[in-house]
Amino acid sequence: MTGPDLIIFDCDGVLVDSEVLSCGCLCDALARCGVELGVKEALDLFVGRSVAAVLQHYRALGRPLPEEFSDELKASVRETFKAQLLPIEGVDAVLRALRLPICVASSSDLDRVRFSLERTGLADYFGARLYTSQMVQHGKPAPDLFLHAAAAMHAEAPRALVIEDSASGVTAGKAAGMTVWGFIGGSHYASRDGRAILQAAGADRVFARMSDFWPEASEGVHGRA
Repeated sequence: MTGPDLIIFDCDGVLVDSEVLSCGCLCDALARCGVELGVKEALDLFVGRSVAAVLQHYRALGRPLPEEFSDELKASVRETFKAQLLPIEGVDAVLRALRLPICVASSSDLDRVRFSLERTGLADYFGARLYTSQMVQHGKPAPDLFLHAAAAMHAEAPRALVIEDSASGVTAGKAAGMTVWGFIGGSHYASRDGRAILQAAGADRVFARMSDFWPEASEGVHGRA
């Protein structure tokens, strides 16, 4: 791929620095249900996964969570994001410079994605081009969401570039036949070897700063202003 026709951004951990915040809320919500889980364990288990995946995980362990769990977690995340959520450093400059079609493909629900982007001033870059796991049968690590996003954007999968921060997201992008760059600049990788995690998942490239978004040799080739 000499230059993509479409760039698909994950939201949490790529556009907004939300993973530690949301995992903290998840651990608190689980604790209220009598389930102990540390933030580090939550990051290892659920980064890049949907709430449905969390429910399925505990159901499979014989510990089904109460019906109100999802709504209570959503409310907690929203309040935490309202007070603390920040954009990933440098992402605004990257998005402003791009001259290529872009969209979001996220495991979070549509309301949360919209709220996160509006809260951090990034919403106008994407408009209605937001695709979530609610729109497909199987979320990440299945390829369904990325294939859905590419089809909606009228792009062929091999011509799409995915930017992901999670192993499940990298796996999904590669299963979709796309080029995947792993981003490890979020705070959830402060004490974890993100490079090893995403390379093991199959990332074609891993980078840690949005200022290094384009490899030096490809500047201008991929639509950089």
